Amino acid sequence: MSRALRSTLLSLLCALPLIAEVPQVPPVKPGIDVLRERNFDVLRGKRVGLITNPTGIAYDMTSTIDILFNAEGVRLVALLGPEHGVRGDVEAGKYVEFYTDRATGLPVYSLYGKTRKPTPEMLRGIDVLVYDIQDIGVRSYTYISTMGLAMEAAAEAGIAFVVLDRPDPLTGLIVTGPMLEPRYKSFVGAYPVPYVYGMTAGEMAEMINGEGWMNGGRKVNLTVVKMEGWKRSMWWDETGLEWVPTSPHIPHAHTTVHYVLTGLLGELGTANQGVGYTLPFELIGAPWVKGAELAAYLNSKNLPGVVFRPMWYKPFYFDTSGIRYEGVQVHIHDRARLDMTQVQIHVLAALLRVYPDWSIFDRAKAERLQMFDKVVGTYDVRRWLLAGVEPDEIVDRLDQARAPFMIKRERYLLYE
Repeated sequence: MSRALRSTLLSLLCALPLIAEVPQVPPVKPGIDVLRERNFDVLRGKRVGLITNPTGIAYDMTSTIDILFNAEGVRLVALLGPEHGVRGDVEAGKYVEFYTDRATGLPVYSLYGKTRKPTPEMLRGIDVLVYDIQDIGVRSYTYISTMGLAMEAAAEAGIAFVVLDRPDPLTGLIVTGPMLEPRYKSFVGAYPVPYVYGMTAGEMAEMINGEGWMNGGRKVNLTVVKMEGWKRSMWWDETGLEWVPTSPHIPHAHTTVHYVLTGLLGELGTANQGVGYTLPFELIGAPWVKGAELAAYLNSKNLPGVVFRPMWYKPFYFDTSGIRYEGVQVHIHDRARLDMTQVQIHVLAALLRVYPDWSIFDRAKAERLQMFDKVVGTYDVRRWLLAGVEPDEIVDRLDQARAPFMIKRERYLLYE
């Protein structure tokens, strides 16, 4: 090889990393990218408090914290973190307290510690609260509860609230699951919406504000910085955006779908749904389950879009005994035909009917049953399952109960 050719090849090889580091502009621009292109118009000259976590990033993976901290004319003065913390390194349900962010020197206030609502002390010296967190479109996921409480605090303090919008990974079309009844209102179910509500965080903020769902029916000065390029029919892999885990057990975008298929089971603590193993929410298992038997039963139901395969695993995080679990893995082969609620209800019913001696409800502790009902949003689902109501009949009843919500929802949709 000649010296000239070697020199040319070396030059090309040296240039490759530089080429690879330039991200392509995706079909969808999140709110932070739109705000940056608008030269931070709604924040200029203001002292900003930012509610975020590692999912708050621009399309080029730059943190919203860094973008606002370095933005000319914007003064970022405080960070506020939801469940799992600003850096996303806190286990679900674990409290985090006040600390100083080492990268920026900014104070970090916890919204999952002694208080879940920003206090007047946290908001002192702030002109506008900004919310930038990727959600998964499921009511029991606590980020929308955090957002609503922060909106309420902003309204009480007389400061503005800005949502930097992001895609709903379950699309903006799918609305399914039980409605929340008022008596089950909690941090894992703050608003009277279905389990899967088919709205972005910005649209949900508009609905919370417009429907008077905040304490005392308060309204906040709300601005939603809309995305560009997002369509309601889009799944996450069609947005062109990178997925950052929204919490430790949602490592991939497709996990959001599995969360809806099996998540309720995990609230009971009497069987496992893959949490503690490498496939969170993709499994259904227990030491007393027979994988081939359960797979055959569920596959006999011919549920559209899914197939069940026998599986053996050891969920060390869930059960440190090292006992082998047997069960099934849920494979999604056609998400366009998938009815997530139908699968969820059939899974619960199958465990009750195939393994009556290991009742997932009778063996659950009282506090786990209470949490199950809170997450579901109603006692009806548990009552119907125990009474032997056919799963498809339960799904039909839940579908009918959503009709009033679907009418209200239309007023707050921001995208085609």
